[in-house]
Amino acid sequence: MAKRRLRTGPTAALPAKPDPAELLRIVQLADPAARRDGDDIVATDVRVCAPVEAESDLVGGELEKVWAVRVAAEGPLPLDFFDRYLAEGIAFRLKGLAVCRGEVCDPADDETSGPAVVLPVRPTADELAPRLEPDEEDEAVFTAGDIRAMVVPLKGRPPAVEELVPFATELTAIELRGEEPAKLGTFALELSEALNGLVVDRWRFRVDAAEDLLPPA
Repeated sequence: MAKRRLRTGPTAALPAKPDPAELLRIVQLADPAARRDGDDIVATDVRVCAPVEAESDLVGGELEKVWAVRVAAEGPLPLDFFDRYLAEGIAFRLKGLAVCRGEVCDPADDETSGPAVVLPVRPTADELAPRLEPDEEDEAVFTAGDIRAMVVPLKGRPPAVEELVPFATELTAIELRGEEPAKLGTFALELSEALNGLVVDRWRFRVDAAEDLLPPA
């Protein structure tokens, strides 16, 4: 694959060649309907190209060896940056870096974002009351100790939450922020269980365990 296309990306630059089954499993966290198509993986509006070995200068020498997984649009441009989120989420889970438009980033370095609990219906303050305290100045903001939550309409419709759509009247996200990712993950899963929702990470990959929010060891 041409180096220019890998630099344009979005591309997940990985330190080792990923196992095909593991790569499919990871992509299916973002899109449960993702499937194999030859050596590639096809997901919503994108094609996850088979890994190819690349030069280390793709990531400015940050990795000694590089296996590049490019996420290419299929047809119109993917909605809501799904292609970029997919590349970054893959890189995060496989100890890699993400490349987009020539810029290299380490998804594990982003400490400003957090998980979200996605619900098919906007919850009432009473439904949140057992776990979240309302803010006195902003009705969309709640707190639980050092965890801050904001209840907002979900932006777009990420494939990871498609199973909620048949029951949805207003897809809603409870965006969680805090200093400890594992603590955020545990709280998000408890909240999701209580409110019949799903937990997704900052890249809109489904989260099934608090450890999913931590960079792999």
